[in-house]
Amino acid sequence: MIDFDILTNYSDLYLEGIVQTIYASVLALAGSFVLGVLIAIMRITPVRMLNVLGAAYVEFFRNIPLLLVVYLFFLGLPALGIVLDGFVSGTLGLMIYTSSYIAEAVRAGIQAVPKGQTEAARSSGLSYGQTMRAVILPQAIKIVIPPISNQFLNLVKNSSILSVVSGFDLMYFGDIVNSETYDTVSSYAFVAVFYLILTIPLSFASRTLERRLLRSG
Repeated sequence: MIDFDILTNYSDLYLEGIVQTIYASVLALAGSFVLGVLIAIMRITPVRMLNVLGAAYVEFFRNIPLLLVVYLFFLGLPALGIVLDGFVSGTLGLMIYTSSYIAEAVRAGIQAVPKGQTEAARSSGLSYGQTMRAVILPQAIKIVIPPISNQFLNLVKNSSILSVVSGFDLMYFGDIVNSETYDTVSSYAFVAVFYLILTIPLSFASRTLERRLLRSG
């Protein structure tokens, strides 16, 4: 049976966890989007060295576990004299990890824009950077909004990784409630409910946005 007294007695902890989860997710999404766009441009730029660096970034971070990425910040950087708390380490790990997926989505969006758009812009006297910023990226971003929305949904769920490094997220406070009540089922059942409250509206919004974009062509 679910003990609803736990929700009443520990509502402040759950609420703080929800706020911190949203905060970390929004920060990581903003950072991963900007970084992902930059990496995507590196992957399709005419400069060979940037191509290689962009490809190496994507292949490295997409093919190692998210937990390891977080540990690189939380446990690896102190060896270099840089100490980050759990929240910052977890958020940076989420940002770097997610950016590698966003980079691939944006790259696919850029490549889906007809090449004639680039040729027309360059023949009009625009530089490569101006062409990307003013002509190609606005069209590419519209194409990749649905997959980026899905990445945001995954990012919210992946934010539970912060609990491993004491990142004060929803799962972290769920662990605290469990350690004080010894009611594992109830403690984590409420955590699951709160994650659903966060993710179901995002999933619905993502599907609605995708349908609208398809109707608009």
